[in-house]
Amino acid sequence: MWDAFCFVVISMVLVWGQLAARPVPAVGVAALLAIAALYVVFGRPLLRLERGERRGTAVAVAMLVLFAVALAASLSTAYLLFALCPLMFRIQPLRPAIVMVVGATLLPITVAVLQYGPTARVVAALGPRTAVAIPTALWLGYWIDRVTRQSHERARLIAELEASRAEIAVLSHEAGTTAERARLAGEIHDTLAQGFTSIITLLQAAKADLATDAGAAQDHLALAIRTARENLAESRAMIAELTPAALHDTDLVDALRRQTDALTEETGVAATTGTTGTVRALPTAVQVVLLRAAQEALANVRRHAAAAEVAVRLAYTTDAVRLVVRDDGRGFDPVRPGTGYGLAGMRARAEQVNGTLAVHSSPDTGTTIEVSIPT
Repeated sequence: MWDAFCFVVISMVLVWGQLAARPVPAVGVAALLAIAALYVVFGRPLLRLERGERRGTAVAVAMLVLFAVALAASLSTAYLLFALCPLMFRIQPLRPAIVMVVGATLLPITVAVLQYGPTARVVAALGPRTAVAIPTALWLGYWIDRVTRQSHERARLIAELEASRAEIAVLSHEAGTTAERARLAGEIHDTLAQGFTSIITLLQAAKADLATDAGAAQDHLALAIRTARENLAESRAMIAELTPAALHDTDLVDALRRQTDALTEETGVAATTGTTGTVRALPTAVQVVLLRAAQEALANVRRHAAAAEVAVRLAYTTDAVRLVVRDDGRGFDPVRPGTGYGLAGMRARAEQVNGTLAVHSSPDTGTTIEVSIPT
């Protein structure tokens, strides 16, 4: 658009000069074309530089010399000031641009005085125009300079904003990766790690019974094989879609019942599963959290509680579902639950679905773990 403006002004000056009573001589036309060539060769490259890097004073001086030649040939070329004045502000810093603009605006009256003398006619014709043109050109140039600076500042801010957005996208990706890693750590801890622990425990028990009770050893081996198969199915499910294998072909209540049955078979602890309220379908994410919480709680019973009885209850209300795992074991201090993944992982899982985890434990009453999730 700036190119178009400059060349339209130059073209109009040329056309107007040729239509005047005294056409612009060839030397004036050559001067105007030379100004256009200077703009193309040197002016436009300056406009592509940063504001502080534009050093176009030499180009501006050359244009003013050519402008003076054109004025000497014909004063009708004075209309070129419409393009020259703003161009002065665009190709050089503000202070030299002001000097150049004042000089360019004074050139028409100066050339006229040199050609015709300081007559009253010349002063009356060009004096008021010059008096109005100088402040107008300075104001226009200052406005152009300010708009240019604001445009560059906006461009800088936009570049910073785009860089910030890119950085935020990277950080969001990293945060998502970290969250996914934490979730996978919970999945592995609550499934495969516990399964391997059970297999080791069963194999150790089978080894101990080989010399004294072959039947018991066989039972332990059978349970170890079944647990290994379940672990294999769980790992395949995690690879396929990270959905618990225990929920693939059954509902949550049956999956919980199988966990308590396995605990009874492995340890002899009397473990039961029950429900209250109206059983209803739950989102997969909620089912996963509840199942993993039950698995972790039962694993803690198996390893630490020394309990005789365990009860798992799933309570359905109108706006929530609550899992309660209660044992009569030796309990622990909930304020200092240890350094394992355990309770921290259960709490993190519950928070993923806007749920809460409550733990109550003492040597007299055993341990109660409650997970409540709004639905």
